[in-house]
Amino acid sequence: MSTVLTVLSLLGFAALTLGTALFVAAEFSLTALERSAVESAARSGDTRSRLVKQAHNTLSFQLSGAQLGITITTLITGFIAEPVLARLLAPLLDGIGLSEAAATGVALALALILATSLSMIYGELVPKNIAIAKPMATARLTAGPMIGFSVFFKWLIRFLNNAANWLVRRLGIEPAEELRSARSPQELGSLVRTSAQRGAMDQRTAQLMDRSLEFGERSAEDLMTPRVKVESLDRDDTIADLIAASARTGYSRFPVIDGDLDNTLGVVHVKHAFTHPAHLRKQIPLGKLAVAVPIVPASLDGDEVLERVRADGMQVALVVDEYGGTAGMVTMEDLIEEILGDVRDEHDEEERDVRRVSDGWDCSGLLRIDEVSRATGYDAPEGEYETLGGLVLTQLGRIPMGGDEVVLPESRGGAGGWVARVERMDGRRIDRVRLVPVDDANLAAREHNHG
Repeated sequence: MSTVLTVLSLLGFAALTLGTALFVAAEFSLTALERSAVESAARSGDTRSRLVKQAHNTLSFQLSGAQLGITITTLITGFIAEPVLARLLAPLLDGIGLSEAAATGVALALALILATSLSMIYGELVPKNIAIAKPMATARLTAGPMIGFSVFFKWLIRFLNNAANWLVRRLGIEPAEELRSARSPQELGSLVRTSAQRGAMDQRTAQLMDRSLEFGERSAEDLMTPRVKVESLDRDDTIADLIAASARTGYSRFPVIDGDLDNTLGVVHVKHAFTHPAHLRKQIPLGKLAVAVPIVPASLDGDEVLERVRADGMQVALVVDEYGGTAGMVTMEDLIEEILGDVRDEHDEEERDVRRVSDGWDCSGLLRIDEVSRATGYDAPEGEYETLGGLVLTQLGRIPMGGDEVVLPESRGGAGGWVARVERMDGRRIDRVRLVPVDDANLAAREHNHG
């Protein structure tokens, strides 16, 4: 009779361990699934997939049921397995010369360790790893039994869930029935970069997606052509002046001003010149041709700026700062370049914003700090500056001259040091800067010289 009970107990231990495995697999597979994948599978009409969707839609309740199932099976496993294993181990310990009292104590300890280890490995770790690796297949196998168990113990699960939710609300957190499936742009960007690093996505595609995700985080101030680089024409200039300016700069659109950019009347396009006879082009002032364009605050986000520019026939908007002054101008080309990178045609100047040179990078002083990081690897710490030129000015503490050098703050990446050399000035604006990475010995020497 004792042999039969021992065999039944061992079979019960195995069955309970399998039950624990089922609950653990259900728990991890349901939390690993994305809502989009669940709904896509459910649309196929498969019964098991619909059960997975049903379980996923009541995720908090199902997870509570899984925890209850794990607790019940684990407790019963210990209750059954430990005495049975202890009885099996006791004769072996008697055989090596231990006293009856000592053999009983050691057998119970070994039985506890053995039962717990087997339950942990086969009942928890193995199903957990399978569920994470194959969440949909695992959920399809476990969703039906999991839902049946949850329905049977609904009253108890409800009680335990309500008690836990009451405590969570006292902590100032509102419980959620489903996992959040939406992802922020930052999370999506991190996923894209990780995929590219691991070779799961083409680098160019990853860069395009990353730029697209970051676009909405940009402001009009980040996207605009700054005031110092805007080419304008006066209201008294003529169509002939417009054609000459277009030929000289390669631009097609120009603000028409009354004195300065803060008094901008509108924008004129070079195509307007060809709607008037050639013999009248030196007589017609641009003030009569200027077309009003949207005016947007510098803080407006990139998505809204794109909508405003796209809706306007001139595909341009003026950007104003918090004091009402004109900070710059943003065009459709500026917005496209923010996503696609540098877009050049036969009218663009040959000089690029960033160019690789022998000892580092030759950069525009108007390059944004995030663009510097993307192009060169130097990730400047946060500060009261938006551009590379602003960073150099901050470090120097004065208007620089061509040839001035400055040691830059340590990169947030922490890899080596960087030196910036002013290559060219445009009036009081830093036009070109050479960024040079240096090793620690050269950096210390330069800091000593600059000090």
